[in-house]
Amino acid sequence: MSSAEMAVKVFRTLENEDLRVLQIIETAMSEHEFVPKGQIAKFSKLNLERDVDFRIRRLSKLGLIYQMRGAYVGYTLNYAGYDCLAINALVKGGILEAFGKSLGVGKEADVFDALNSKGERIAVKFHRLGRTSFRQTRRTRGYTPQHAGWLYQSRLAAEKEYKALSILYPCNVAVPKPISQNRHVVAMGMIEGAELANWRRIPKPRTILEKVLRNVRKAYLKAGVIHADLSEYNIILKPNRKILIIDWPQYVTKDHPNAEQLLSRDIQNVLQYFNRKHKLTVELNKSLDYVTGKSKHLTL
Repeated sequence: MSSAEMAVKVFRTLENEDLRVLQIIETAMSEHEFVPKGQIAKFSKLNLERDVDFRIRRLSKLGLIYQMRGAYVGYTLNYAGYDCLAINALVKGGILEAFGKSLGVGKEADVFDALNSKGERIAVKFHRLGRTSFRQTRRTRGYTPQHAGWLYQSRLAAEKEYKALSILYPCNVAVPKPISQNRHVVAMGMIEGAELANWRRIPKPRTILEKVLRNVRKAYLKAGVIHADLSEYNIILKPNRKILIIDWPQYVTKDHPNAEQLLSRDIQNVLQYFNRKHKLTVELNKSLDYVTGKSKHLTL
């Protein structure tokens, strides 16, 4: 079970005092690698020996915090605890009402089907930067202070992806609709379908390739944005045969020093997939000319 799945499972069991303690630990992590118990008691205004001890034991048992025993006893959030704080903010903001099934667990994100307060389906993405390396570090050396940095980096990734979607969606690029962002979590329009990589055989591959390149062109010319990590793993083919391009936290603008190289790599990845899987041969230079507006039409 991923930490996001754990958070989704335990969130409804949390009480206001639990969330208050999690929030205090989160805030104090900017000054402490491990937050002392006394600090938690001071800012929560809970009784140290009775209430704080109870809440800490409870949060530890639920798997939402880590404990360190050394010169003093201290505590820090893990990803599941951070997840719960983000979920709470989205619920209170009227963005999130209920979770459905997991849509995918990757190396750097977990995505869930969900419902908003109007009963409409949305997708909720939990960014997970550094998850693989952090787990390896825990196995070999136990907890390291770098963990707090991974939480922060994941929040920055969510902020950047939400910004990208907010730029691209109004330009009619085929991306999920941006709804809200809190901490390391992005709420967006429903994601329905499967990655191109998971299709054994896609219908009319030439038409699908045209749609992909047309949207890469719109992103570049209308929004000034380059995906910078595009492949068959982040292009969704929906049941209605439309596409959706996802995973934008690493995007760059077209004035980036490496923009030309990154755009070329994106298109090369897509062309190689269609050539390998569907025997379509399309020249890279012609595709680049089309995407960058040097030519108006692309003949496949």
